[in-house]
Amino acid sequence: MNNDRPVKSVVIVGGGTAGWLTASILAADHCAAHPDGLQVTVIESARVPILGVGEGTWPSMRDTLRRIGISETTFVRRCNAAFKQGSRFNGWKDGSPSDFYFHPFEAPPSQDDVDALTLWRSSSGLSFADAVCHQPAVCLAGLAPKQAGTPEYAAVANYAYHLDAPAFAELLAENARDKLGVRHVVDDVVRATKDANGLLGSVETSENGSIAADLFIDCSGSRALLIGDEMGAGFTDVSDVLFNDRALAIHVPYRHDSEAIASETHGTAMEAGWVWDIGLQNRRGVGYVHSSNHTTEDEARASLGRYLQASPSGQAVSADDARLIKFQSAYRPTPWVSNVVGVGMSAGFVEPLEASAIVMIELAATMISDILPPQLSAMPGASRRFNERFSYRWARIVDFLKAHYIFSQRTEPYWQAHRDRSTWPDRLVELVDRWAVEPPNRSDFPQIQEIFPAASYAYVLYGMGFETVPAPNRRRRDLPDFLSQHAQAIRTKAQRFSQGLPTNRDLINHILTTGLTKV
Repeated sequence: MNNDRPVKSVVIVGGGTAGWLTASILAADHCAAHPDGLQVTVIESARVPILGVGEGTWPSMRDTLRRIGISETTFVRRCNAAFKQGSRFNGWKDGSPSDFYFHPFEAPPSQDDVDALTLWRSSSGLSFADAVCHQPAVCLAGLAPKQAGTPEYAAVANYAYHLDAPAFAELLAENARDKLGVRHVVDDVVRATKDANGLLGSVETSENGSIAADLFIDCSGSRALLIGDEMGAGFTDVSDVLFNDRALAIHVPYRHDSEAIASETHGTAMEAGWVWDIGLQNRRGVGYVHSSNHTTEDEARASLGRYLQASPSGQAVSADDARLIKFQSAYRPTPWVSNVVGVGMSAGFVEPLEASAIVMIELAATMISDILPPQLSAMPGASRRFNERFSYRWARIVDFLKAHYIFSQRTEPYWQAHRDRSTWPDRLVELVDRWAVEPPNRSDFPQIQEIFPAASYAYVLYGMGFETVPAPNRRRRDLPDFLSQHAQAIRTKAQRFSQGLPTNRDLINHILTTGLTKV
């Protein structure tokens, strides 16, 4: 193969959210619909179902949808989507009835303006999130992140979405084929062909023969047909840090069309894991993520059953009908090998706490698009940059997810095992020791595009009761007048939003019947 040949074609093996989102970003950025643009082909097996348990996204999804030309009205209508403004964690600290905290999408005041920790300490018994951000009050009231007259993708409060994964993949595929010029081949890949230099030249399909490309993207999920089977990229297993390896997933229909839709993802701590609860338009997606080393499947189903019975709509379903999903928390430190890139589950998967799966697809597809090699000879440099960035990102995700567990006071063996420092990543140990004497700071996270910034850690740490030694008041931003002004501004915003925003359900109904104003 001529290494000076321009990169003009990309083959993506696998559909679903990973395949079609990656295809859409590449096609939109590199004019696949134009005769001289990048040729993008998706090879999708008709025999492989989409996992489809209901998904949470990050606010970045708004820019992604706008980038690939899907209107927000169409997205909400087609994907059973609802608005998400963060996550609420129930029972993680000690399991008492009053034990909950928020990780909202709105950041605290900038550390250049006021010290968030001092602002919290000056409040009258408020939680950290309530003291430094207006968004928890909006979520507790079940309110939407904007008004009916707010244009598509614009925000009053920062937001993302909950969505139906199969419906989302279908919308992405339709838009990619019809508007972005992506070629769709429904077939099974049976083998691949490499040249003497280790570059993949083509994949062989059952019905369509050999399909060649310059760059191959593996979105075949946990099967990892190309990046694993062909290129031999290894895994870093982090199951000794993140213990969960099973999930019991079930759909819970609402009792009636007017039932409230939660404005945040709920994560509720259980004896040997936690339950996700995601509100869509016509149902909730519920699943118990747990460790098979700390509970049996029968015990897990019983725990999920108790959770379901605690809500009126959950009483209509049985935990016996929940689907068992097995997984391993692991990632590939080199997801780009030669001219093959793994994206989505083929690159790695960790438990769905904090909804990192789809955003990692967005980030991977965007970086591939941004650094797409102009010719094959530039492939090694691109792969090196990509691997450095994503091995770092995966490690930081593992750090942050582990941080949710380590300060719990729950007494079950599962939670006690998480408190064992020998199971903590080295960097997390270093950070926690540092944060005992100073709060999380942006200097703790040096990359421009950190996956979880200092503010996210602050919400989790102080939500879980972590203590930082108070510092002496020696800066202007710590003075009482400054603190009082910021506290009043946050209270005023929370009150104004609570009075002026519709409920999540009301805004969705408006979109379904009337639609949002297009920009």
